[in-house]
Amino acid sequence: MFSLFWVALASATLLPGGSEVWLARLWCVGEPALALWAVATVGNTLGSLINVALGRYARQFQHRRWFPASPEGLARAERWYHRFGEASLLLSWLPVIGDPLTVLAGVMRLAWWRALLWIVLAKGARYGLLIALAHQWLAPYCQ
Repeated sequence: MFSLFWVALASATLLPGGSEVWLARLWCVGEPALALWAVATVGNTLGSLINVALGRYARQFQHRRWFPASPEGLARAERWYHRFGEASLLLSWLPVIGDPLTVLAGVMRLAWWRALLWIVLAKGARYGLLIALAHQWLAPYCQ
């Protein structure tokens, strides 16, 4: 189960990962659902908080040539963030857009506790749904 923590953490950062498959595998071999949910949620949340930290740290380099976003791109992201707000972190579980949302929350200097609240809600709901789906669809194929 310790491996699930690391897979979930890496999956939430800008690194590729497949925590859903690992969670389903561990569920299939009989690991307790509540423990799987807690470990995956904590690991994935910490990975997203790493992204928030990277966004906070990266903001100081926004005027460097190598900065990954142009001033126009950063301004566009800020307008988007002000339009949709911190609740957009409820989408942090989504592939492709979830990681940039957490980085943007850091760039926008969202308070840590607020980022944590939104991210835990999103990640916890995601893993809860995955476990519910595993109960419904995978049970006949396990063990």
